[in-house]
Amino acid sequence: MLTIGPQTAVYLATEPVDLRRGHDGLCALVRGRLGLDPMAGQLFAFIGRRGDRIKVLFWDRGGFVVYYKRLAEGRFKWPRVAPDADRVVLDPTELTMLLGGFDLTNARRTPAWQPRGTVSVAA
Repeated sequence: MLTIGPQTAVYLATEPVDLRRGHDGLCALVRGRLGLDPMAGQLFAFIGRRGDRIKVLFWDRGGFVVYYKRLAEGRFKWPRVAPDADRVVLDPTELTMLLGGFDLTNARRTPAWQPRGTVSVAA
């Protein structure tokens, strides 16, 4: 199980990746393809070419960690992706749902509770 703080950003690369890459290869993708710092505290997710495997890279107190999951059946369901996007930003709940096999394109959230008299902010 992967435990993630509620404010942690998760970046899902939109192009399938050769998952033979290890820690260093995934770090190179984060720096090169995404233009981000792999040691900055975010999580970086990569789905393999067949769509049934995912690796999540993150920095943890002095070392990189790679979380790897292979589905026994089926494929991971990609969230909606803009045509020119190199990444999709997920929140920790969406990553958990993706890892659990949920289809994020059909998932809907109920509106968050807000006290009376406040203006709703669209997310």
